[in-house]
Amino acid sequence: MQLHPRHFGPHLRDKLVAKLMKDVEGTCSGRHGFVVAITGVDDIGKGLIREGTGFVTFPVRYQCVVFRPFKGEILEAVVTMVNKMGFFAEAGPVQIFVSNHLIPDDMEFQSGDVPNYTTSDRSVRIQKDSEVRLKIIGTRVDATEIFCIGTIKDDFLGVINDPGAAA
Repeated sequence: MQLHPRHFGPHLRDKLVAKLMKDVEGTCSGRHGFVVAITGVDDIGKGLIREGTGFVTFPVRYQCVVFRPFKGEILEAVVTMVNKMGFFAEAGPVQIFVSNHLIPDDMEFQSGDVPNYTTSDRSVRIQKDSEVRLKIIGTRVDATEIFCIGTIKDDFLGVINDPGAAA
């Protein structure tokens, strides 16, 4: 953790912890997942002065809550976009794509003002802002992002809450 010399003084530890929270919470590490919250700071080591800048680098050990989806995990997500290829949904910071091949066969794509997937008897509809329960069948981990592929073609998966039903 790098800190400018103007922050040195009696509240140095508090400034370091505040900067740690600001810089780390909400970020994604492919190895560990999304950092949701820092729960505690275990140790702040001795600072090392950076030549030419005056900044000081402090080694910091901390504990945090992370979110890292894995293959086979069941998640509840909110649909963000629907098209003929499938739909995108978000579960917290993770974006999940569900292909039309991984949507039950009795659901068909309906284009129009509100693109959606609807059952033949029109009892179930997946559209933007619908809440769905899905299963992660694949993940791709990047240096700063995690991408997932999901399915709703399984028992107990599918629409949980349909905003179009109230309309």
